[in-house]
Amino acid sequence: MVRLKREIAKRVFAKEFNASRFKIGGNVEKETVYIFTPLGLKCNRVFIVGALLEKEEVRPDADIWRIRIADPTGSFLGFVGKFDPDARESLAEIDIPSTVAVAAKAKLLEKSGKSIPFIRPESINLSDFETRDYWILETAKATLKRIELMKVDSEISRIAKEKYNPNLEEYKEMVIHALQRLKEEAKVVEEGLEEVEDSIEEEVLDINDLY
Repeated sequence: MVRLKREIAKRVFAKEFNASRFKIGGNVEKETVYIFTPLGLKCNRVFIVGALLEKEEVRPDADIWRIRIADPTGSFLGFVGKFDPDARESLAEIDIPSTVAVAAKAKLLEKSGKSIPFIRPESINLSDFETRDYWILETAKATLKRIELMKVDSEISRIAKEKYNPNLEEYKEMVIHALQRLKEEAKVVEEGLEEVEDSIEEEVLDINDLY
């Protein structure tokens, strides 16, 4: 049996992810579908390390839980159900608030004229502040790289500008804010920070929409 290769889980801040309104792919059968962010990131899966601030059972009949995971720029909306047994089992053992590391499918629900980005966790594990801080640092690096690539004429940048016309300064300020949070908490090495600096929802309860 041929085992399909998993898509790489991308690092993206909540603010950029939540501003996503378009998908790419899925035009032919079994073609991978990607969420397309304002800075031109194509993500089918995401990796997040942040604070689990909410877990609530919103569909007891279907065993669906709504979660929110916060990073310095906002929070990710997520849904965990019986079709995600590993994540569901782990979630039951994790208290609020806790620092968690999450690998998840990136989803975009298009309903009633709205586009709502959310995540469907494949795994949820307890993490620590050091891992969270390095996730913020690496995500900041990746975001700054995307900002620079948006200034270069390419197919991706043209599509992103056509669909979003993003304010690059706003996203740069987002990164600066995230890094300032790290400085205030003194959780990562100064060298790493200097390197980087130099360079919805309540209605989403239909199980058929979530899977």
